Amino acid sequence: MALVGNVHLVTGGREMIEQVLETLGRTGVDSRGNPDIFIREYLQFGIDEARDVRERAGSRAIKEKGRVFIIVASQMTADAQNALLKTLEEPSDGGLFFIIVPSPETLLPTLRSRAQMLFLSGKAETGSIDAEEFLATTPSKRIEMLRLILPKEKEERDIGAIIAFLSSVERALARVSAEKSKAGLEAIYRARKYITDKGSLLKPLLEQVALLVP
Repeated sequence: MALVGNVHLVTGGREMIEQVLETLGRTGVDSRGNPDIFIREYLQFGIDEARDVRERAGSRAIKEKGRVFIIVASQMTADAQNALLKTLEEPSDGGLFFIIVPSPETLLPTLRSRAQMLFLSGKAETGSIDAEEFLATTPSKRIEMLRLILPKEKEERDIGAIIAFLSSVERALARVSAEKSKAGLEAIYRARKYITDKGSLLKPLLEQVALLVP
């Protein structure tokens, strides 16, 4: 298997790391215990994280194959994407980048144009919600379904899974008229905007989505 280009976008979350490593193995890259493979998960990938990646990307690889960066981010700020773009445009020899995000289509067009989409058959995460099933049922049933991504303990909440869910519902609404989907889309945008704020109440934000989507 050959990879086209050095920058690849993958849809998903942490569950896709193993898929990326297996893909690397099939291309001849030692994916186990390789000191040149940098793997990090971020709740929010900001400018400081982009600078850290840039600094690491400039270091020399220990092995001949070059450095590999596997970045999993629930969210990436626009400033971080622009800063990361400079690193992607001037990669070290043999450097590979895999950017795993819930919805690659939400990234800046300039970043997407620099990358190739990599479609991998990852396993569905535990606690995921099917968007089509969510939209097809009643508001009360939707609220019950939200329990899958809202565990009782706050520290157990997977923000990446929640953002992926919001993105999947947003994509499913593409078939609904703009007039009917307006309130639901606004609820999705609002939830995505405030979901990572300290002190934000995730349950009411998501319940608004359940009640307002058509």
